[in-house]
Amino acid sequence: MKVIETERLLLRPLTANDANDVFEWVSDPVVNTYMPYNLYTSVKDAETWISSIKGDNHVFAFVLKKENKVIGSGSICFQSDSNAYELGYNLNKNYWNKGYTSEASLAMIQWAYEELGVRDFVANHANANVASAKILLKCGFKFSHYGQYSKYDGSETFDASYYFMHKE
Repeated sequence: MKVIETERLLLRPLTANDANDVFEWVSDPVVNTYMPYNLYTSVKDAETWISSIKGDNHVFAFVLKKENKVIGSGSICFQSDSNAYELGYNLNKNYWNKGYTSEASLAMIQWAYEELGVRDFVANHANANVASAKILLKCGFKFSHYGQYSKYDGSETFDASYYFMHKE
């Protein structure tokens, strides 16, 4: 996977050296309010996740160029149930409301379109996560339907909005 450069970010594969930066947001209850995974309790948890990433999931680190710091991550993963690629992302709360997630998401979508030939994208967010809705709309997604998703361990279920985008 090549490195993608935007105005303020580098998008590149996560490495073991990123574990401390990643731990800052995967251990933060505010950031993870609507995420499907449980809070990470150690840097080792972040290392384990990074080492488990498979190439076909196309997971990117969001590196803030001016700080050379990983501030978030995102992915473009094929979803067989929708026959489309799902966009996902999360971001360290110290960098919220600055447009970084939209910037990274637009770059990931363009990369998937150009490099993988992806035309159909899907995404979702918890209905209470209004900021995520704004990101998806800014990226060109259209509302599709309401539904629900649960944490991986089934401990919590969220009402959600689902989105679709087709690029010609």
